[in-house]
Amino acid sequence: MRIDSFKIDERSPVFIIAELSANHNGSLENALETIKSAKRAGANCIKLQTYTADTITIDSDKPDFMIKDTIWDGRKLHSLYKEAFTPWEWHKQLFEAAKAEGLICFSSPFDFSAVDFLEELNAPAYKIASFEITDIPLIEYVASKGKPIIISTGIAQKEDIELAVDACKRMGNDEIALLKCTSSYPAPIEEANMVMVKDLAERYGVISGLSDHTLGSTVPVVATCFGAKIIEKHFIIDREIGGPDASFSMNEQEFSEMVKAVREAEKAIGNIDYELTPKQLKGRDFSRSLYIVEDIEAGDEITPQNVKSIRPGFGLHPKFYPEVLGKRVKVKLEKGDRLDFSQLF
Repeated sequence: MRIDSFKIDERSPVFIIAELSANHNGSLENALETIKSAKRAGANCIKLQTYTADTITIDSDKPDFMIKDTIWDGRKLHSLYKEAFTPWEWHKQLFEAAKAEGLICFSSPFDFSAVDFLEELNAPAYKIASFEITDIPLIEYVASKGKPIIISTGIAQKEDIELAVDACKRMGNDEIALLKCTSSYPAPIEEANMVMVKDLAERYGVISGLSDHTLGSTVPVVATCFGAKIIEKHFIIDREIGGPDASFSMNEQEFSEMVKAVREAEKAIGNIDYELTPKQLKGRDFSRSLYIVEDIEAGDEITPQNVKSIRPGFGLHPKFYPEVLGKRVKVKLEKGDRLDFSQLF
């Protein structure tokens, strides 16, 4: 999978996405500053959300349209999305600002008109939000554009994931990534289930990753260790500006620390390699080997009293200890001499 200039495969670094979402809090200036801040924090990408309150829901006071059991309890869906949406007239400027900072920029569309709009902006990829994974017509339409499609699985059961993946492939698009996600805000760490990152990749033959709503960097680091190749976190310049997503978003310092931790985790994972580096080989100096520990005369017998396995590692390998016991030495050997077969008969 390639998103703009970034190639994503099993050998690539983790692709780290800073999710702008509603964290502009209605200010274009905030949005532009967030892009600069995300670059400083080490993100590879800034991601938008493309909808309006009227493209994602309807303005209704019926109970079905009132939010319950979340941090937005008591609010009406239409009211929340009217506050949270990113104005479409900002998008071109935000795409250009991201490019100027060296960041990749794409978005989550929430209806066909948003896809058409993002196509006009040459979006290099698309993200399907967790709550849209059941919208198969939308997924098919996005997949038909032939660009990488990243799908969050926050509310998905196995059948939902299968339907979404099949929809992409049916449209001839196998550039698919699945992100493990817990759609809770913030998400409890004990519900992260990072073993799913590895399972998603193996079960569906796709790139896998994490869309994270937990607090802190622990879960992204664990995801990296389980093979995540994409990590997405909500990003805000300052939680004090407020907004619907502020409470579970990272600021620049926190995001920078997460990026550092993920990059260190990548280095720590390394490769399957039983060969030692020159530095590791040097460490063998401190391994054990066979040394003379008492002065012995030519013709004397090797015994447990005069030869032992000790540090350092310059003498004969300890595996030969049973073999040398009972042999005799050709020459006088002093305490501290390395034992070698050439000394024995």
